[in-house]
Amino acid sequence: MLLHGYEQSATSWRWVIPGLARTHRVLALSLPGHGDSAPAAGGYAPGRDLAPFVTGFLDTLGVGPLGVVGNSVGGAVALRLALADAARVRTLTLVASAGLGRDVNPLLALAAQPVLGELAMLLSRTPGGDLLRTTMSAAMLFAQPWRMPAEFVTEQHALGRQAGQLEAATAMARALFDVNGQREVLLDQLHTLTMPTLVIWGMYDYMLPAYQAQAAVDHLPAGRLSLFPDCGHLPHVECPDRFTTVLSEFLTEHQHAPVA
Repeated sequence: MLLHGYEQSATSWRWVIPGLARTHRVLALSLPGHGDSAPAAGGYAPGRDLAPFVTGFLDTLGVGPLGVVGNSVGGAVALRLALADAARVRTLTLVASAGLGRDVNPLLALAAQPVLGELAMLLSRTPGGDLLRTTMSAAMLFAQPWRMPAEFVTEQHALGRQAGQLEAATAMARALFDVNGQREVLLDQLHTLTMPTLVIWGMYDYMLPAYQAQAAVDHLPAGRLSLFPDCGHLPHVECPDRFTTVLSEFLTEHQHAPVA
């Protein structure tokens, strides 16, 4: 199961789903308020709100223990899911995950502040504002912005125009970040996660610093680190071939791993 990041949706995995689907059944879920999912009934906190949403999705489908992959905010949700119910998670993959350190790009912290978040939404809705937002996102999300796929740009523009998307993204930012950075740091709980865990990070991640990847692996009993050179916050978009290879090999290696 693939869980996307901030201001993304399930379709952000489109560059790796075909490759992963050659050997595994793949589920990609849009979190509340993103893509085609309705806004959250409660809030956007990873543990209190989003992890139960994912649990309900899995229960509806009748899905048993599986590999959970989360990018950015989706990583924090995956962590909360694994911490709350380890028996659901056969393997865990954290891709530039939130929740592993206090530091975050200051612009994210600013976007979470009262008034500033509303101003950012208004700016995005002015003529050319969606293009400005996408351009700024590219500079933050990609180590080499010129490698950003045209389909990604189209998707970002469409999401920005979708009713409720900007409000959901702002609410999500406020649930995760404050003026001091990330609200929740889960490093001291990682020692309880005994399932095989792969941490994938771009060495030029301008959203969440790459040192947080090593900090996570140092706390995980069965952790493994894969750093992608010349890659940013979205390895599955910027470096899809390598991402697919690394993740497929990991999942195949542990497809029969016992669950808690």
